[in-house]
Parts: sequence; C-alpha cells; structure tokens
Amino acid sequence: MATPEEMAKAMAENLKKNTGKSLAQWAKVAKGSGLTKHSEVVKFLKTEHELGHGYANLIAHEAKGSAGAASGQKVSASEGGDLIDTQYAGAKADLRPIYDALIKKVKAFGADVDVSPKKTYVSLRRSKQFALIQPSTKTRVDVGIQLKEPPKTATDRLELSGSFNAMVSHRVRLESVKDIDTEVVAYLREAYEKA
Repeated sequence: MATPEEMAKAMAENLKKNTGKSLAQWAKVAKGSGLTKHSEVVKFLKTEHELGHGYANLIAHEAKGSAGAASGQKVSASEGGDLIDTQYAGAKADLRPIYDALIKKVKAFGADVDVSPKKTYVSLRRSKQFALIQPSTKTRVDVGIQLKEPPKTATDRLELSGSFNAMVSHRVRLESVKDIDTEVVAYLREAYEKA
C-alpha cells in the first residue's frame, strides 16, 4: 500500500499529465484568483477550470502553503498554523493546553503519527485515521477515537460517538489537561495500534 506521501506525489504527477500544468503552476493560478478562503479557491478551480475536487483541494492547500496537511505528510504539533490557531482562538483559547498535551502523548506512540489539521478539528492518522481532536465548546475538547470494540476495562467516559462525528466510533470529553489520564491514553494507543 502506498504511503500518503507517495499518493500525494502520484496525484501531483497525474495533475501535470492530465492538465498540462504542474502543481506549482496551478498554485499560481489559484493565488492569481485573489481568493483567500480555502473553500472559495476549491470552488473556483472546480467551476472555472473544471478540476475534480481532489485536485482542487490539493492545489488550494499548495497555494496557501499547507500542502503537507492536505497530502497527508507529517505535520508537527506546532505546524498546521492557521487552522489550529483559529480552532483555539477567542473563547476557546484556554483549551489549547489540552490540545498540546494530547499531541505530545500521541506523538510518543511512534514517528508514523500524522497530525493533519482540518477546519474544525485535527485528524490523527497512521495508515488511516485513528482519532481526532476537536474543541467542541468553550469549555470542552472532544477526542474522537476509532475502536472496533471498547476495551473490556472501558469506563463510562468512553461513549459512543453518536452524532458527534461519523468518522470515529467513540468519544471522550476533556475539560482540563488533568483529564488526559492513563485511561484516555490507553484508548488512543489501542486505536493507533489497530490503524
């Protein structure tokens, strides 16, 4: 199976082959549009240049300098810049230490942990997504965890995801750094090991 980096490279090569323009050339087109929001750039590329969503998304990230996050390349906890800073701005600023502590714990699992910031959450991936971190309210960070079955030792803290997020099976609610205990880390490690 190809790595995310190999897939992104192949996608960029196919972009050039299929459109006659390289990723860098398309990024110039995107920048030249004068649009700044990611979604606007994607829509522009899809409607004005008839590109598929995958190509448009890759180009939009490249134009903004965040191609690593889009392509699945490893992003350090301090990278992903604007997306993470925006998630933890204003009333949610006090939640940032929870995010930072979670990333530190998860990165200790192995060098193959992918931290991929999105608009409203951060995806944690290995060969596939195993968890996500989302500042859901002004007082709470939700950790979505992908588990086929809850561990036999699971407590009530590990709840079914329900309507929280369809990309994960379970959720744990965190209100402080102290809530990141051995139980939460064990759930994340299990999901990581099975990803």
